[in-house]
Amino acid sequence: MRVFGVDPGLTRCGFGVVDGGAGRTVRPVAVDVVRTPADLDLALRLLQLSDAVEQWLDRYQPQVVAIERVFSQHNVRTAMGTAQAGGVVALSAARRGLPVVFHTPSEVKAAVTGSGRADKAQVTAMVTKLLGLKTAPKPADAADALALAICHLWRAPMRSRLEEAQARAADIARTHRARLAQAGAKAPAKPTKTGGRSQ
Repeated sequence: MRVFGVDPGLTRCGFGVVDGGAGRTVRPVAVDVVRTPADLDLALRLLQLSDAVEQWLDRYQPQVVAIERVFSQHNVRTAMGTAQAGGVVALSAARRGLPVVFHTPSEVKAAVTGSGRADKAQVTAMVTKLLGLKTAPKPADAADALALAICHLWRAPMRSRLEEAQARAADIARTHRARLAQAGAKAPAKPTKTGGRSQ
């Protein structure tokens, strides 16, 4: 499976493409950071980002797009820009019929380092090691994009099994309710007790 990981942002948006093989094998395909000028009109910044996303989708033909979910940030303006950038990426993928999955920062950190509280330096170090890179991807947005792709590759099978188990449980519950309802409908009516005394 080929995953396009995106660490969304307006000033810097991390792009990373990773191929997944047997087991937990991962192989780097491409990584970069797309930048848009802070003094440019918002609509034009989003357009530039959209153009870059389209080029990467054309060039690398991913099978799924993994985007970091905006979880919580103190800076509302930064959070808004991040959400807008993520929306542009999701829209581009959806237009091509590609599945889009959002992962929280803690999910990504836990997947690649084993700890949901790892810092950026730890994430970068593990991404470099896991992908066998000679140099660490910089800036951190680039490493985060690769980490998102790895996270999805490793979590997707587990998520699929969980969804299948939930679907089976729902089917069993529906069947059980239907049998109970059917049994209740077939049960003979209980005789009604009359109130009066016999003479």
